[in-house]
Amino acid sequence: MPHQRFPKVEVLTLAPHEIKFLLTDTDISMANTIRRIMIAEVPILAIDLVEFAENSTVLNDEYIAHRMGLIPIRYQAHDSLRGGDCQGAFLPHRECVCFERCPRCSVEFTLDVNFDRENEMRAETERMLPLTVTSKHLNPNNDCVMPAHFLSEEEQDEAHDEGISIVKIGPGQTIKLNAVARMGISKEHAKWCPVAVATYRFIPEITLNEDQLNTLTLDQKQELVDVCPDKILHLDEVTGMLSAVENAYEIATFTDDLKQAQIAMKKRAEDDDFVSVVPSNDKFLFSVEGTGSMDAEEILMSALKVLKDRLNYLAHQVENLKDL
Repeated sequence: MPHQRFPKVEVLTLAPHEIKFLLTDTDISMANTIRRIMIAEVPILAIDLVEFAENSTVLNDEYIAHRMGLIPIRYQAHDSLRGGDCQGAFLPHRECVCFERCPRCSVEFTLDVNFDRENEMRAETERMLPLTVTSKHLNPNNDCVMPAHFLSEEEQDEAHDEGISIVKIGPGQTIKLNAVARMGISKEHAKWCPVAVATYRFIPEITLNEDQLNTLTLDQKQELVDVCPDKILHLDEVTGMLSAVENAYEIATFTDDLKQAQIAMKKRAEDDDFVSVVPSNDKFLFSVEGTGSMDAEEILMSALKVLKDRLNYLAHQVENLKDL
């Protein structure tokens, strides 16, 4: 097969809510495909329907329903400690054969908070303050599903509330509702987007022309080091050798400062550059941050699964065309 490629993924840093990885041995079409799938086609759960029984708060029903739709809903299987892919556990609601909703395609949450009732359990110093209704007050009917109250332990330690704020209520006010979470993708609505950030950048290729560099003085080499805004070059004062700093590809940007400085140093305009920084055509640095509904690693794995299914479907359709 001509131009056959074998893309590789190298994980650089990994945290529950963030992943950075290198995608190599491929081109920009594959990089952009993976990015767009992570944003728009990875299925997650989100609150899609809110039924109000009572709402005497300062916010109207539609505003509260919109806020609840943006609360990340996390699926976590009994045998897993991570926020996993809910695709195998739930059906998209449009594909389910139930009349309205069922445990196979939806998860129901109840919320019932009355200020006067809750105020009796609060400390004496807090009873005059408004009560913040948060995602902690949402009770699911499925033990494997819960709101993602905080993105990380650091955020939880710094927070003043017990979860994501929905509305504040005062004396005599009550909010009581049922909410239904369903599985969907961000192509349908942004509330089903699993990522807060999904970006990639071209890996810069830094090439040092040793023959040209040997024609420079120590001061000129130091000038090349200083002119780079990202400080990607290092000068050894003992040997006078110029080199790229470790992990320079993570910080290098494609600015004209270095190029303009080299033009001024050249004896002839047609001479080669001392240092060249050009974007690579087959290496991409990805940075992905989740919203809390899924771990960042699981978002990447789910995106690759969606891509595999799409390619298998395309191959199947091509085979069908051959039989016509």
